[in-house]
Amino acid sequence: MIDKIVIANRGEIALRIQRACRELGIKTVAVHSTADSSQKHVLLADETVCIGPPPSADSYLNMPAIISAAEVTDAGAIHPGYGFLSENADFAERVNDSGFIFIGPPANVIKIMGDKIEAIKAMKAAGVPTVPGSNGPLEDEPGETLRLARDIGYPIIIKAAAGGGGRGMRVVHTEASLIGAIAVTRAESQAAFGDDTVYIEQFLGNPRHIEFQVLADNHGHCVHLFERDCSMQRRHQKVLEEAPAPGITPEQRAHIGQRCVQACLDIGYQNAGTFEFLYQDGEFYFIEMNTRLQVEHPVTEMVTGIDIVKEQILIAAG
Repeated sequence: MIDKIVIANRGEIALRIQRACRELGIKTVAVHSTADSSQKHVLLADETVCIGPPPSADSYLNMPAIISAAEVTDAGAIHPGYGFLSENADFAERVNDSGFIFIGPPANVIKIMGDKIEAIKAMKAAGVPTVPGSNGPLEDEPGETLRLARDIGYPIIIKAAAGGGGRGMRVVHTEASLIGAIAVTRAESQAAFGDDTVYIEQFLGNPRHIEFQVLADNHGHCVHLFERDCSMQRRHQKVLEEAPAPGITPEQRAHIGQRCVQACLDIGYQNAGTFEFLYQDGEFYFIEMNTRLQVEHPVTEMVTGIDIVKEQILIAAG
């Protein structure tokens, strides 16, 4: 069992991880910026390490400082929480290479699922339904792009391969505006994510947004913990989540849930994760996977009675 965990985060999620650790008898190390030295999660930790000044780039995104904190406190693992470095494949790899346990999925899987184009390819191979689209990045060939869009059917949506959080997306209703919209989306994607790769998909006009929670261990076992409906959103950000999702039949739930489980086994996924789908006209369409603990995980905990953070730690411990 892991004896001590560095919590590479702050605020609510740091407190949530501390609670799970305390119930498991595990000591915690709170890393913090100079601005957060008196925050509750710092005061409640067994040990604390200041990792830099207030800007996140100099503290909570400072990989060497966080790994050094694990070294000086003789911790066995690092829990990234959500946000910050939680879906950073490079960080996961550095943690493992430094001799610590990263409480999350393997770095190679984070990398695959973090690229939306590669994620869609992996899901198609696993039999998970996806939105009709370009099946790869758009090349700088306007004629071919126009042909693809006609085949898919308008309206379409342009998406950044490295996008997230509702950024890097643009809906196009007519062929006349497609090429210009792609250029603008590429520029925005480069500025926001350092990658101008984009692809196109059919735009679903009135879908619901439904996500499936999964847990996978290191021994080839995986389960899904049912679904959450997060259709109520503002600017692509979730406002309210509900479980179970209204109007989803037991047969649909079992079918898509099993497809998610099989996909995890196929790609070698481990730890907690969430598959996100659009649901329209009785059909599910995969859009992305969150390779981390989600903000909304307590909704699933309330309906299943399973402590997902504890399970994360137990899975990481083997």
